[in-house]
Parts: sequence; C-alpha cells; structure tokens
Amino acid sequence: MIALDDVRRSTKRQRLNFAYSRRAEARYASQLRKVAKQCGDIVAGFDPEEPGFLSHVRLALTRYSEMIRPWARAVASRMIAEVALRDFKVWESISTEMGRGLREEIRGAATGDVLKAFLAENVHYITSIPRDAAERVHKMTMEGIAGSIRPKEVAKEIARTTGVSSSRATLIARTEIARTQSGLTMARALHVGSPGYTWRTARDSDVRQSHREMEGKFVPWDEAPTLSDGTTTHAGMIYNCRCWAEVVIPDKFD
Repeated sequence: MIALDDVRRSTKRQRLNFAYSRRAEARYASQLRKVAKQCGDIVAGFDPEEPGFLSHVRLALTRYSEMIRPWARAVASRMIAEVALRDFKVWESISTEMGRGLREEIRGAATGDVLKAFLAENVHYITSIPRDAAERVHKMTMEGIAGSIRPKEVAKEIARTTGVSSSRATLIARTEIARTQSGLTMARALHVGSPGYTWRTARDSDVRQSHREMEGKFVPWDEAPTLSDGTTTHAGMIYNCRCWAEVVIPDKFD
C-alpha cells in the first residue's frame, strides 16, 4: 500500500504544506480575536458598582452575539473554503503521481455535507465567544457577592475579559482548522476506499503524551482509537490537536 507521505516529492514540499495550514490558522484566529476584543470593550463600558451591572452586560453581549452571526458565517465560510482548497490540492498531487483512476475518484467525492456541518459548528463557536464572556462575568460577580473572591480581585478578573476571550478564540481557530482539514481528508479517503491511516504528530515538545504514543500507528477509519488519557478521537479531530492522518491508499491504485 502507498501512504500519503510516500508520494510527496521532497521534505521542502512537506514544510510548505504545513506552513500553509499554520497561516490559515493565524488568519482565522486574528478574525476571532476581534470578537474577543469587542467583548472586552463591551464589558469595560459598564461600571461593576452600578445597579443592574450583570443584566446590562448579559443583554449587551447576547445582542452582540446575535448581531455578528452573518459576519461569523462569512468568516467561517472563507476559512472552510481555504482549507478545502488546500486539501483538494494535496489529493490532486497524489492522484497525479498515482494515475487517472484515483484522480477521477477524488473529484467525485461528496464533501458538501461535511463542509455544511463544519460551517454550522464554526458559526456556533464564534457566536459563543460573547455568550461565554457574559457567563464568566456573571460567575466572577456572583463569587464576589458570596465572599469567595475579594472585590478587588473580582474587578481585576472582569477586566481580563478580553484576554480570556482571546485565548478561547485562538483555541477555537486551531481546533477548527485541524478538524475541518481532518474531516475533509477522511471524507475523501473513505470515498476512494481507504482502510485507514497512519497517525502522525507535529513531532515537537508541545505534542501531548497520549498523542505522542500514537505516532506511527495504523488506525482504521471506522474505529477511532481510545488514547491513554481516556479520549477517543481520530488524528486532528479533538481540541488543540495538530496531528494529521497519513492516508493509506487502496492497492487498486498502485
């Protein structure tokens, strides 16, 4: 059998493919952090000492969440289109190496439902940033009222809304870029009859131990593995994961 990496011409080409993915992640994260900054500005516009502070903040952030829905759809659509194009080009390069039969199979793969599902999920995640910010402010304020956090600490934590929301935006971007890429790869792999893939990691110090243990292992598409940390997932399909699937191509395309 021939794996995805076997048909790439050089290590330089591999690095270019990886760098492109990171650029897509950076662009998406940059857009989502704009939402985080606006959440911080909204919260900062209200005085925590004023009556009705919580209700005003919650209402303002809820309205903002709904207001950005069309924008969220546009931003998510651009990200998904970019990732889909990159995935298709990688498969096209493989089919060029392996023949017309695989090329025709790839072009016939139905990915529309996969893309629609990821679009809906990303719109939900983007619009959840303001809602999560509202919940956090509510939690901090209630803990202050209950006396479990000192008033000065409550004010300080509320002021960190932009930073906390920004961290969440970055996590969403990294996770969803990887999940979209992995989902498309899986859809096309299943279409051509691939039995599974070899799990590959980013091979750096940030890789989780449970994922590092999966490096080089064969995984069937129809059975996501349960890792040593108890999570069950395919490569690249869980939060903050940069792992990827080295697809095993069926023998018929040899």
